Amino acid sequence: MEFKKVSNLMTAEIWKEAIEAEGLPVKILPDEGLAAWSYNNPFTIYVPKGKEHVAEEILRKL
Repeated sequence: MEFKKVSNLMTAEIWKEAIEAEGLPVKILPDEGLAAWSYNNPFTIYVPKGKEHVAEEILRKL
C-alpha cells in the first residue's frame, strides 16, 4: 500500500531503514518505473496494506 512519496533515493532509503528497524517490511520504487531508478528521481515508499498507521506511529517516534 502506498505510504509516502519522497524526493530522492537517499531519503527513501533513510525512511526504509527507520521503518524496517521497527519490524515493518518496506518496499521503495521510483515513481517513473524501474527503468528510471536513479538517485535524483522521486520515490514512493510502500508498506503492507492495513499497516499504514503503524508506519505513521514509527515516524512520529523519530
